[in-house]
Amino acid sequence: MRLIISLLVCSLYHCLPCQSQTNIKFTNHLAEEIIRGNYEVTDYLPSQPIENPTQVVDYLVDNVAADQLKNYLLEMQQFRTRNTGSDTLLSGSGIGAARDWAHKKFESFNQENGNRLIVSYLQFDMNICGLDQHKNIVAILPGVGVDKEELVIVEGHFDSRCGIACDTDCIAQGMEDNASGSALVLEMARVMSQLTFNRTMMFMLTIGEEQGLHGANAMAEYCESNSIPVRAVYNNDVIGGVLCGETASPPGCPSLNHVDSINVRLYSHGIFDSKHKGLARYVKMQYQENLRDKMAVKPVIRIMSSEDRTGRGGDHIPFRQRNFSTIRFTSANEHGDADVHAGYTDRQHTTDDILGVDTDGDTVLDSFFVDFNYLQRNTLLNANSAAMTALGPHAVELVSVEPLVDGFTVTIDDPYDYGNYRIGVRTTSNDFDTVFTTTEKVTTLTGYDQSFFRHYFAAAAVDENGIESLFCNELSSTLLLTSVDVVGNEAQVELLQNRPNPFDDKTSIAVWVEGEVNYKNAQIEVIKPFGSVIYRSEISLDQGMNEIWYDHTNHHFSPGLLYYRLLIDGKHVKTRSMVYAY
Repeated sequence: MRLIISLLVCSLYHCLPCQSQTNIKFTNHLAEEIIRGNYEVTDYLPSQPIENPTQVVDYLVDNVAADQLKNYLLEMQQFRTRNTGSDTLLSGSGIGAARDWAHKKFESFNQENGNRLIVSYLQFDMNICGLDQHKNIVAILPGVGVDKEELVIVEGHFDSRCGIACDTDCIAQGMEDNASGSALVLEMARVMSQLTFNRTMMFMLTIGEEQGLHGANAMAEYCESNSIPVRAVYNNDVIGGVLCGETASPPGCPSLNHVDSINVRLYSHGIFDSKHKGLARYVKMQYQENLRDKMAVKPVIRIMSSEDRTGRGGDHIPFRQRNFSTIRFTSANEHGDADVHAGYTDRQHTTDDILGVDTDGDTVLDSFFVDFNYLQRNTLLNANSAAMTALGPHAVELVSVEPLVDGFTVTIDDPYDYGNYRIGVRTTSNDFDTVFTTTEKVTTLTGYDQSFFRHYFAAAAVDENGIESLFCNELSSTLLLTSVDVVGNEAQVELLQNRPNPFDDKTSIAVWVEGEVNYKNAQIEVIKPFGSVIYRSEISLDQGMNEIWYDHTNHHFSPGLLYYRLLIDGKHVKTRSMVYAY
């Protein structure tokens, strides 16, 4: 009973697992030494290093292969189930056989690339589905630069399930969820192990995701406990399917069997001053500037508002909870919301989550639910950004943003004196409106109407090879606000434009306060065009930024215009409009 209750609670995914992992360790002692930086760089240098960023991107484009991804998926389907609690001893099926196969795949990549990959299990003890010991599968590519101790992690969960989390008898091939993400991680390890990076890279297949993110939590806990400097975590989950299910989790997809092989969603935590959203913007910028023109079919990256789909979660969350920068890549369309019940017809979390079907009766699959070319493009998006993250310079900081008559003066603190910088500016969206290039630590940006939007700024360093660092934390512009009389006191209170706008499932509504406000009660109301209030929430009016999340997924209205307003002690202060786009 205790295990059942634990699993039910942990399946919510938004808290750390109810039980804690113990005895977390690498089975290969060398793996531990590598991620601690205890090794000689010369032992891991390739004979012909490829370090120039243009050459790196060209190499990725030429070598990441749809056929390889297809082969991994064909092999993974043979194990019948990869449920974390399934058999660990059978040779042809269950999680044990699947883990051994993945470990051997990583080892084969190591042998093909000069023994530069360190392959290991990350083992931990915890009761999951009746088994007490579990293993993630990892391959580590040692960094060969001055920042070799820093770690870039690419992960995808390897386990699968049917509707009941610990149903180990059900055949659960889990091709979209999440053999697709596992294949992506394997292909990145195969291709990127031939390259050279400043920082250390880890390619990880986790288990226990479907019972509460346990494998990812074990790695995140290990990194935190051992003070491993994790630079970024790229999680890939449900990343290869292109068909929309009937019950896809909000913000969902348009309609049953709608096809989308172009868009890809990036989920991350926070809004203003979120390093996770900053990482998502970095991924998109690296794609647009380095990779997009080299791809025949050009993906569209959508930076989502939420950390994950409504009511769902993934393996990036345990890392975010420990303050590591994290994002999740997910396909635009998802076949189901995993809430398996009577009448549920979608494939996710059922025995029908298979690779494809045989339509002509020759026993060969010829119609596929995973699009291998789409998965190949998503692999390239990951690989390109992870490569630049592993190669790039240290981050810089923004010291200040000062308003001018028609712009701003931005001051950067750069103790490394890189001498080249990028400044990203945004207003109402999750993405940058503009990215400037400058050689000055103090830069004046002109041509901005300060009275219309609040502006948000972040900066990155650029090294001698033209690679950007990750963006620093954001600073907001300071505006001259209209005074609002609040219960007899003069206080500068500004109802900000929601972000993002237009929005998907969620949007942030914020109030900026200069000085102390004497008030009893403040509220945000969301209003339909004809005046009926559909949402009301209390909001604090502390000095600085005060934010609430508005979640539209429970209202089921058609896309279109909405209004929101600030009330202080029942007095209407200001109203703004926003657009729901889904």
